[in-house]
Amino acid sequence: MITTGEISDRLYEHLLNKGGDFPVEEVRVGLNYLGVRLEGNRMGLAAVLRHELAPGCSIFGEAGSLSGSKASVLLGRLVDGKNPLEKALGLATANAIIHPEATEGEKDTIELINLTSMDRVVMIGLFRPLVPRIEKTGAFLSIIERNAALMELPDQKAREKALKECTVAIITATSILNNTIEDVLNGLENPRHVVLLGPSTPMCGEAFKGTPVNHLGGSALLDAGKIMRIVSEGGGTPALRPYLRFVNMLLKVTTQPLRHEVTKII
Repeated sequence: MITTGEISDRLYEHLLNKGGDFPVEEVRVGLNYLGVRLEGNRMGLAAVLRHELAPGCSIFGEAGSLSGSKASVLLGRLVDGKNPLEKALGLATANAIIHPEATEGEKDTIELINLTSMDRVVMIGLFRPLVPRIEKTGAFLSIIERNAALMELPDQKAREKALKECTVAIITATSILNNTIEDVLNGLENPRHVVLLGPSTPMCGEAFKGTPVNHLGGSALLDAGKIMRIVSEGGGTPALRPYLRFVNMLLKVTTQPLRHEVTKII
């Protein structure tokens, strides 16, 4: 069993010595994403879960003092953040420290999974553009969403059944921010493929050793200046898309052959 917060703890412990001393040059908090830029133009993103934030005007008491601090201070919010926005600050910092490089030619996540009509797919967090592509393969798809308006499986037993019986799990990386990733992973029984997906995904295999996750699908950021501006102006993934490249990392061999190269990280 993986304990709640364990993935965040692993990320913090692994990355603290790798980049905790990097100076923080810039922090932007937008409507959809939070961006952190460290010295050396190292940048990371994390999603902003607006619907999970309590109302109020004191979310960041340190606002105005984040830039100029050490990365370790922001990274610590991964483990001691009191809400998903504070944890997003830590995750974006983690992604800036990891700083994955873009490779030639993007690898397509759905193609890498090699879905067939025999698969039962559970999607934790709605990735709307992927739904028709998954359905086209003939695979059976169930969607689990915390946003009640998007929830396909409102019954707890139905959600547990979908996790237990799936052959493929596609999990949003925002599950790290609301402390649900460990429960999701503990609920899986014997899937052949488990991918953590989205621009918030930390491309750090060490954090997922001993878990069912065998595929990380994140992003490399190509133009920090443009991305920071889009974040500040409330842009989402479509607006960011021209300035990032999707990258994939295989953590262990699955029962299906995967035709891709592992993205190298530092």
